[in-house]
Amino acid sequence: MTNFDHDGRRARFEERLAALGVDAAFLPPSGDLEYLTGFPRRKASFGNYEHVNQWVLGALLVPGHQPTFVIPQGYSAFQLPGGVAGDVVHVRNVDDGYEMFSEAIRSRGNLRRVGVTNRTWAATALNLVKATAGAELVNVQHEIEQMRWIKEAVELEVMTTSARICDVVMAEITEEVHAGVTEAEIASKVDHLMVVHGGRTPSFDTGVFALGPSSTRDASIRIAGEPLSEGDALCFDFGTVVEGYCSDFGRTLHIGEPNDRYIEAYDVVIASQEAGRRVAVPGSTGREVHAATRKVIEDAGYGEWYRHRTGHCIGLDTHERPFISEEDTTPLEPNMTFTIEPSIFWPGTLGVRVEDIFVCAPGGAYSLNDYSKTLVSV
Repeated sequence: MTNFDHDGRRARFEERLAALGVDAAFLPPSGDLEYLTGFPRRKASFGNYEHVNQWVLGALLVPGHQPTFVIPQGYSAFQLPGGVAGDVVHVRNVDDGYEMFSEAIRSRGNLRRVGVTNRTWAATALNLVKATAGAELVNVQHEIEQMRWIKEAVELEVMTTSARICDVVMAEITEEVHAGVTEAEIASKVDHLMVVHGGRTPSFDTGVFALGPSSTRDASIRIAGEPLSEGDALCFDFGTVVEGYCSDFGRTLHIGEPNDRYIEAYDVVIASQEAGRRVAVPGSTGREVHAATRKVIEDAGYGEWYRHRTGHCIGLDTHERPFISEEDTTPLEPNMTFTIEPSIFWPGTLGVRVEDIFVCAPGGAYSLNDYSKTLVSV
């Protein structure tokens, strides 16, 4: 496992809390908590995943102290085989969750202003106020986000590993694509291959979807059960997780020989991504990168079918701020990591998408992926 400097990160976070006049922060399991302490998140489940006293789960961070983790029995039994560094309060199923939670909070003194984040459970926030006899809650999400924006060298190494797994999977899955196979079959193999090559779990729901003259479906249907047909363009959208860090990748394969309109659209999308890459230098904004990618597609006459933002920052979460989007004016900084993923999704006609993870750098962003963008037909 990679050694991340969690102590150094917490020290910088504590400085930010002090500047805000915040006495402590309570964070639930999240990319934020993993960034600051290494506390692992479990694999995602569909729907709610809860145990008795689940709302107590998280860590209290107080400047000058080791983190105090409050962990219910349902989580500690299987999610923390190696334990966790810090002070730990284990809450059993038969324990009074509130009493143990409030005792842990009160043990750190008179907390008058407590930081929480966007992912703090409502029950946790309400009980924080109760346990502290009325502390003011302060949203410190932006403070952590700003720290996470700029990736350390060790983070870039891990993210490169995650991105390159996608490259390998794309090369292998291309051999499996042909008319008659279904998207569901291909998607299941993509998920399997990501694990085989070292990924912990998919970083989001894998998308393998065909657009073309054979159907009027749209990209909102990410996996279907019908066999692929000659003339379809098969779009891929997948990523994996390595040591908590996510990748997000996309390419398009054409089933059979492409016609001239598809070839033109494909070249336009590749040129669009390259235009965004060149603009993504320190000091530019997500809005400017988005405008650069969109202009290429609009000038080619396909603007109606480019219907989403250009991308998003990425790291311990798949979608992080700032966004590469028309509303975001945050200046990009060196070593910010983000996707550039333009597309043309034209139901009943064609579909093309390309996506890679880029790192902001002088002279233009560079890609963590190394997979070819040459048009491929199978």
